[in-house]
Amino acid sequence: MFRMWVKVKKDNHLLADTVIEDGSGRSRTAKVFAALEEACREFDLSVPIWLDVNVRDFQRVARTRFTADSFVEAVDFDFLEIQMIEED
Repeated sequence: MFRMWVKVKKDNHLLADTVIEDGSGRSRTAKVFAALEEACREFDLSVPIWLDVNVRDFQRVARTRFTADSFVEAVDFDFLEIQMIEED
């Protein structure tokens, strides 16, 4: 089972979080993108842009943070963090 934890933080406080599960046979990349989109829909946010630093961090430690620079619209939090909990 694929599970990804998505958190929204501001001033070291957790504002919102969710765990997205995906049992489909899609690739890991497709599951990550779909989970991020689903979480952003749940939090009523635009989907962030993957910068090079996000790709490197996620490939290296299965975790990354999207700051205000990654969003097209203004956001009222410090960062959105995604973290792998479990992979197939």
